Amino acid sequence: MFESLTQRLSGTIERLRGRGRLTESNITEALREVRIALLEADVALPVVQALIQRIKVRAVGQEVLKSLTPGQALIKVVRDELTAVMGSTANELQLNVAPPAVVLMAGLQGAGKTTTVGKLAKHLKERRRKKVMVVSADVYRPAAIEQLKTLAQQVGVQFFPSEAGTQPEAIVRAAIADARKSFVDVLIVDTAGRTSVDEAMMAEIKALHAAADPVETLFVVDAMTGQDAATTAKAFGEALPLTGVVLTKTDGDARGGAALSVRYVTGKPIKFIGTGEKPDGLDVFHPDRVASRILDMGDVLSLVEQVEQQVDKDKAQKLAEKVAKGKRFDLNDMRDQLEQMQNMGGIAGLMDKLPGIGQIPDHVKAQVTGKEVPRMVAIINSMTLKERRNPALLNGSRRKRIAAGSGMTPADVNKLMKQYQQMEKMMAKMGRGGMKGMMRGMQGMMGGRMPFR
Repeated sequence: MFESLTQRLSGTIERLRGRGRLTESNITEALREVRIALLEADVALPVVQALIQRIKVRAVGQEVLKSLTPGQALIKVVRDELTAVMGSTANELQLNVAPPAVVLMAGLQGAGKTTTVGKLAKHLKERRRKKVMVVSADVYRPAAIEQLKTLAQQVGVQFFPSEAGTQPEAIVRAAIADARKSFVDVLIVDTAGRTSVDEAMMAEIKALHAAADPVETLFVVDAMTGQDAATTAKAFGEALPLTGVVLTKTDGDARGGAALSVRYVTGKPIKFIGTGEKPDGLDVFHPDRVASRILDMGDVLSLVEQVEQQVDKDKAQKLAEKVAKGKRFDLNDMRDQLEQMQNMGGIAGLMDKLPGIGQIPDHVKAQVTGKEVPRMVAIINSMTLKERRNPALLNGSRRKRIAAGSGMTPADVNKLMKQYQQMEKMMAKMGRGGMKGMMRGMQGMMGGRMPFR
């Protein structure tokens, strides 16, 4: 998300960064480019106008013009205002009520409500240690009920069965009663969607809301619809007392207009953003971190959280102990590291959180397809146990055999071995010199330069 906006804004900001002095005229010129970039990103016009005005008021004031580093001061102003327009701080679900806390999910058909229910159930179970039950009140699509049942099994939460033809309100009341008996903390209710906002749909969701009396009413909307996402969210907000918004399919939205528009247009906070189809593809929405990503400053905090949640700590500990004892880092260890990386979304999934990504040419980024890590793992899997433990055995004929077995070329195998040798050197230095040794090793791998610069 935000790829096109990041490229435009980072280019504009970079030109101002090095200037010793800013004037009203070059700030006005820069803001004109920012305005065009926001409009091209499909940000709603009222949001663009308000954002530019707020930046301009602060930019031509003493805060920037009298600063010792005016270019950097302007970047801070833009970041602060982007953060403010998206809601300033993260908004987690407020679940401090007598259980079960009911969370009602509303939205149009195709927005990804049912998938989001499964993701949210996993999030609440794993990150907030809640006992979760899910129920489908979508009596028009039996397939939706079955889909939710499958998702509940995948993420390990309780599923309350429902049938087509039953009144949605009756289903919800029965689910709440069962949740109480089962000592469930949170009950998530999936609702029926329509292809567009209509009176019948709104009347039904209002009746369902009255029956459920939810503590949280979340509107699920497809980020790829851009400005329409904010418009639809506003229509739902007028019919229901929404407490927040979930933006789905953000991995397919290169513009990011919805994320910048929804909060301002609806007055409701974006609570989560969804990516991909996997059950763990749901993140708490942090406006400050998103603003940093838009301005190409990266999102290191989210990257650290992702590592903490998804890295196998036992394997990491064993590797650390092995390196500390001076034992050699082998290809089995490399495969473990690659698989951990793949669990975090692969190279492509980590790239957008790194600083400076917006300055990498498109043709270079296009080479990152998401297939790199699985191919490397396939090459290592084609080796014998003996070869993995002792890479020195890999002569030309063995490499040719491994390439054929993995569906790759000998050149691919050679490339992997070169990467292994760099990792092995870095691990050896880390074992000898701790963190300083590792930093020296990383600097050597990068030729003394920072990555992506």
